[in-house]
This record gives sequence, structure tokens and C-alpha cells, in this order.
Amino acid sequence: MKTLHSSFFSAALIAAAAVTFVAASSSITYAQSVPQSVAPAVQAAAPAPVPCSAPADLVRLTHPLSRTARKLAAGQPITIVAIGSSSTAGAGSSSPAMNYPSRLAVELKALFPRAEINVINRGVNGETAVEMLARFDTQVLPEKPDVVVWQVGSNSVLREQPIGPVNTLVHQGVDKLKAAGIDVVLMNPQYAPHFISKPDAEKMIDLIDLVAKEMNVDLFQRYAVMRYWRLTENIPFSTFTSPDEVHMNDWGYGCVAKLLASAISEASTRAAQTATARPAAR
Repeated sequence: MKTLHSSFFSAALIAAAAVTFVAASSSITYAQSVPQSVAPAVQAAAPAPVPCSAPADLVRLTHPLSRTARKLAAGQPITIVAIGSSSTAGAGSSSPAMNYPSRLAVELKALFPRAEINVINRGVNGETAVEMLARFDTQVLPEKPDVVVWQVGSNSVLREQPIGPVNTLVHQGVDKLKAAGIDVVLMNPQYAPHFISKPDAEKMIDLIDLVAKEMNVDLFQRYAVMRYWRLTENIPFSTFTSPDEVHMNDWGYGCVAKLLASAISEASTRAAQTATARPAAR
């Protein structure tokens, strides 16, 4: 067991070195260029490498990923299920390899090279919370995931449906996941032109934030991260969203995956350090 813990913390230290939470700049950065295989239309949307950054307080997960940390420390495989709608399925990307769950698997492998980490994409175009929740028993729980990343809330706003029911549905879904002992990460909607033009866009963001706090689960603040790109870094929407102005493009998916992988790494490392800490001698 000492060897397993040593291997885990070595990997964790490497991950921590790779992901710089710098107090002075309070941001996480990396540079990502568009692959040569991407279609010309996508290349035109992001013609040059752009630094991908977000303040550390926007990407840090509030709660440690305890189950994930235990399994990493034990050298056991990790399964992550990403469930959501089209921005999980990968609408707007140039290929399935470029959607965020696929890129998340690549980024986590780089951070934990000795670990076996499997990311399963359960995104379905057009779904709302009620349809996603209906799939939990057939497409999520049977995979026995250690982490579930649930991207939710976009389509109810885009269709201008009442958002009140989303509160109850997400509570029910999180209850189901927590009862199975799964680490839960909610992901809120995208900051994209068509979404932010809708009257209930900010209300949905507030609703999901409240649910995460009430249920004591993590929230990956995709909306705030993308807003930071546009309003603080002055990155054009065309750099990170597809021509439909709803979904992300390859750059956007890749950056979200990079930042989410960093957040998962840090939260897992933090959980392991907390579990192994010993009280000071009296």
C-alpha cells in the first residue's frame, strides 16, 4: 500500500506541477493550436493558437473528489461518465475525438500517466434535464462510475421553457448519484451568443449554482469561464464557439477539457492529502 500511495502522490505532484495555480496571476493557462486534420471551416473559426486561461477560483472544485482519490491511491481504474446534451455529445466539434469528454480523457492521461482512466460520453443532442435523468438507471449507473459530470440546463433556456422544474430534477439526479457513492460534478450552460440572449439565461446559472451548494456537490463553472474568455481576455466568440453561436468548437471543447482535467486532478490530490493527514501531537 505504501508503494501505491507513493505512486499516487508522485503522479499528483507531477499533475500539480503541470497545472499552475499561481497566486500572482490567479489563472491556469495553456496554449492549444488547431490540429491539421480539422476542416477548413473550423480552422477559419480559430486561425491561430490562443492561450487558454481562467482564474483559479473559477475552475477549482469546492469539494474534494474523495472516491476518485481513494481509487487512484489504490491503483484502481477510474471511470468517469459525462452526461448531458449536445455540448457533451460534441455538436460543433470537427470529430468525436474533439468533443470535451474525449479531450478530457487525453488530458487526464497526461496528468495521471500511470492510472487507467476511462471517460464515457453519454451526451444526447437536444435533451433537457428530465430526459437525462430518465437515462441514469440505464446509461449512467450501470457503468459504475467514480465521477459523473452532469452538464445540464442549456436546452430549457434555449427553448424558453419554464426553468423551475430543473431545480427539482437536478436535486433528484444528484440524490441518486450520491446514494451510489459517486463523486458528482455539475456543469452549467455555455456562455454563447444564442444562450445569453435568452431571458432566463442568468436565472438558470443561478439555479444550478444554488443546487450545487444545497447538495454539497462540485460545480464546474463553464459559463463563467467562457464569459471570462470573452469579456476579460477579449477573445472573439468565433474562437471558442461554432458558427451556430450555441455550441463550442474544437478550441472551446479542448480548453474546457483541459481546465476540467486540472480541476479534477487538484480535487483528487486534495482529497488524498486530507485523508492521509494526521492530527498534531498533543
